[in-house]
Amino acid sequence: MFPYRKILELHGDNVSLRSIAQIVQHSRQKVTEVIKTADRKGVSIPLGEEMTDKWLEEFLFPEIKQEASGRHLMNFEHVHNELARPNVTLTLLHDEYVREAKSVNKIPYAYRTFAEHYHEYSKKHKATMRIKRKPGEIMEVDWAGSTLFFTDPDTGEPVKVYVFVAILPCSQLFYVEGSLRMDLPSWIKLHRHAFEYYGGTPQILVPDNLKTGVTKHTRKEIILNQTYAEMADHYGTVIMPARVRAPQDKASVEASVKHVSTWIIQALRNVTFFSLTEVNEEIKKRLEQLNDRPFQNKIGSRRSAFLEEEKFALSPLPDTPYQLSEWRTSKVRKDYHISINSMFYSVPYELIGQSVDVRVSDSLIEVYYNHMRVASHITLYGKFGQFSTLKEHMPYNHQVYIEQTPEEAIKWATGVGEYTLQVIMSILDRYDKEKQAVDIIFNLKKLERKYSRYEIERACRIACQSTNNPTVKSIYTLIQANRKEDEREATTLNTQKTDANHGFTRGAAYYGGRDQ
Repeated sequence: MFPYRKILELHGDNVSLRSIAQIVQHSRQKVTEVIKTADRKGVSIPLGEEMTDKWLEEFLFPEIKQEASGRHLMNFEHVHNELARPNVTLTLLHDEYVREAKSVNKIPYAYRTFAEHYHEYSKKHKATMRIKRKPGEIMEVDWAGSTLFFTDPDTGEPVKVYVFVAILPCSQLFYVEGSLRMDLPSWIKLHRHAFEYYGGTPQILVPDNLKTGVTKHTRKEIILNQTYAEMADHYGTVIMPARVRAPQDKASVEASVKHVSTWIIQALRNVTFFSLTEVNEEIKKRLEQLNDRPFQNKIGSRRSAFLEEEKFALSPLPDTPYQLSEWRTSKVRKDYHISINSMFYSVPYELIGQSVDVRVSDSLIEVYYNHMRVASHITLYGKFGQFSTLKEHMPYNHQVYIEQTPEEAIKWATGVGEYTLQVIMSILDRYDKEKQAVDIIFNLKKLERKYSRYEIERACRIACQSTNNPTVKSIYTLIQANRKEDEREATTLNTQKTDANHGFTRGAAYYGGRDQ
């Protein structure tokens, strides 16, 4: 047998190529080829016990065995890399291999033999075997059947800790974390932590049929929890729950749950903790040890398999993590507000009496009507009964009312004229109570609905010239008096224009009648 192992060990001891060739009694070119091929395929010193000369020959030069059979050579590395692509199967690769063999007039392997050779190659030399498991395709999730505990430092009572388990079936890398609850917020948070641990998201999530994630699962339909589905959409993945009573649909996570139960949960059964943080810190240490532990029957570990053969296939994380939200239904009150957690948020007043869908998150309240967003508010915290009201949601008369502030009054008066501003400032100075002054100014502003700004300004000018303390009533009286005076002047002017146009006009007496 060719001394592959001895060549690599001598090279690891920094023996020169010329000396290695003399020791093993083979050409320097052959020694160089073995060393370069081993380096390219990731074989490093020290070598494992299973890496015999035969093992190394099959791994470094698999074509030697194939050449002896007279068949067309299989490129195992090419097959393994191509199987990582979406929708590429071993059947497709065998079909391409057969066409390639016929093009060079060689005899191809049958599909069964082709698959057996690849299976043998991947089992010996690769961390994953990609006939059924695509890298980055699936993440299976579940709760472990066993639990952990910590001691409440205040009461001394044991507190149960539920254990969440996620696994990528291709590389077998798993994620584990403890939680005080098994509710929807915890479920969503743990998924987010798993995605962050892996540094990416898979194409498909495979959960069990727990109520927090799946509302209904029958042969005819699957109804997912709306928040869970929204989270999956945020991370660009889809949810395909395992069939009811079909653990084979998530065999990887079932096996990992047993592994976690043995090497983490049971390993910590005699350790005393006093908080959830302490529990998760110890879980994290054990998790790293498990993911770095070498495989028993193949090279590498879960971690190396993930980094080399699966991480590249995960979709990148979104720019911002998913924020947990909850969907509710609320009826719009007569004051055009809805109540969420004893806080009140406005919606367009046209929706009074209607039912709306509300998306509630830690930072935002979003209101939807007929699947269209009609309002959004920053989530209120603190004392119950607070209001978040947007001006555009109010009827016009309500909008006008809330604008009654000294600043708004001065702004309005400035736009009307200097004498109106003088009246406003006089009213504000005259009353100690701001609200009383603002209410009086509001009555003055209402005159604008019936009279022009010119009429208001003229009346304010006359009032300011007549008194130092003009009132709204006096201004209203002046506006009416001015308007009547204007009407009389207009009538007189029209009569004068008529006489001027027609010249001298004889009366009725001229014609024997009686003048009126």
